[in-house]
Amino acid sequence: MNSPPVAPVPRPSGSETEPRPRPQTLTALFIAFSVLALQGFGGVLAVVQRELVERKRWFSREEFLEEWSVAQVMPGPNVVNLAVVIGDRFFGLRGAAVAVAGLLTLPLLVVLALAMLYAQFADNPQVAAALRAMGAVAAGLITATGLKLSSALKNHPIGVPMCAFLSASAFLAVAVLRLPLAWVLLGLGGAACLLTWRKLSP
Repeated sequence: MNSPPVAPVPRPSGSETEPRPRPQTLTALFIAFSVLALQGFGGVLAVVQRELVERKRWFSREEFLEEWSVAQVMPGPNVVNLAVVIGDRFFGLRGAAVAVAGLLTLPLLVVLALAMLYAQFADNPQVAAALRAMGAVAAGLITATGLKLSSALKNHPIGVPMCAFLSASAFLAVAVLRLPLAWVLLGLGGAACLLTWRKLSP
């Protein structure tokens, strides 16, 4: 008498068995941030999001948004803060120092060279117009990155409508009313934290 066929056991998908990619050495972390910095003409945020989330997959969009939020509320340049947070996450204090070094070393050399070159052409009206045009491109890059990251808010505990309201309120307070950023962070940021805590509390 033949035994009944045994159904094959389904194998778990790669996302369930494989850990998320991460930099394996401090050298890899330094190189990654050096490459990011050299691509960041007009602003590094758009490049960091694309490289770390979409290409290297070191973070999900939700994780990157959390790290970026922490970097925003810390004093100092946001991207440097982000490098500190990310480097510390992978390798502790050494990782934070290496990530910041990678972010600043090569761009510093490039900026010094460009500064000497710019001194020769600073009075040229065509050069001034080109720099103003690049400012518009940088603003577009930041806006596009914000729109990409907004999809991560759909799973936020306070809901998309409240997230949209807080975002619009922050834009109105900073861009229109010209309120100090510290007060906006304390007010709206504190309100967002309180609302999230109430939603997550049992």
